[in-house]
Amino acid sequence: MELKKTLTIAGSDTSGGAGIQADLKTFQEHGTYGMTAVTVIVTMDPDTNWEHSVYSLPIDVVKAQVKTALSTGIDAIKTGMLSTEEIIQTAGEAIDESGLDHVVIDPVMVCKGEDEVLNPGNTDAMIRYLIPKAEIVTPNLFEAGQLAGMKTPKTIEEMKQAAQKIHALGSRNVVIKGGKQLDHPAAVDLFFDGQTFTLLEAERADTYYNHGAGCTFAAAITANLANGMTIKEAVVEAKQFVTAAITHGWKLNDYVGPVMHGAKSQFDTPKVTLTEV
Repeated sequence: MELKKTLTIAGSDTSGGAGIQADLKTFQEHGTYGMTAVTVIVTMDPDTNWEHSVYSLPIDVVKAQVKTALSTGIDAIKTGMLSTEEIIQTAGEAIDESGLDHVVIDPVMVCKGEDEVLNPGNTDAMIRYLIPKAEIVTPNLFEAGQLAGMKTPKTIEEMKQAAQKIHALGSRNVVIKGGKQLDHPAAVDLFFDGQTFTLLEAERADTYYNHGAGCTFAAAITANLANGMTIKEAVVEAKQFVTAAITHGWKLNDYVGPVMHGAKSQFDTPKVTLTEV
């Protein structure tokens, strides 16, 4: 049996819940063979309330990792935390070299629990080097606003406006993660394929243990595309997967609780309702 090969170009989360650690767990759960090109290492200091520190790797080290992975023949690529404009450009060059259609861009701009943008110039670099190459972009509400050049969406209508603007930048599809941040009875995401808006709704999970949810969602889409799903099928299954993972999230320590990446395979598959809006 030959597994599909999936590559994540992203940061390393030392606590294990997000970044490449979440990606690899998700790839494994979806039956793909995951590889990594680490761009940054993120640590958390327990002596200062889990304050994050971000250590970018030298660009030649990032390029060497990418070269290694691409030489094996990759079926799908995702990007995550890319801390500098040079690393973003390198990721774009890797996508060009791969010749792949299955490209998932998760435009990570801040660390969970932090509110400082990694590098203000990164948004423009993403728009230039990554968004036009994407089969799908998976921003949260803040990231969607940054990419779209508008305030952070707070309603479904504003999410639709942002999705249209991001699609116009070149991405073939957009899914904006609304989650629990919207004033809505369900946990919602909005999928846009350039013609139709589809609202994905799932029951809200009564938990704060959602560390790594965004990375996990994008990684699930990546693996699903590698395994031959259509883009909409890939997004719907990813929504089910991350909903289960959040529902069964658990407490790591007093500061953070990660999602449970194996939840969908162990428990009932969550119901996801699709509605055109």
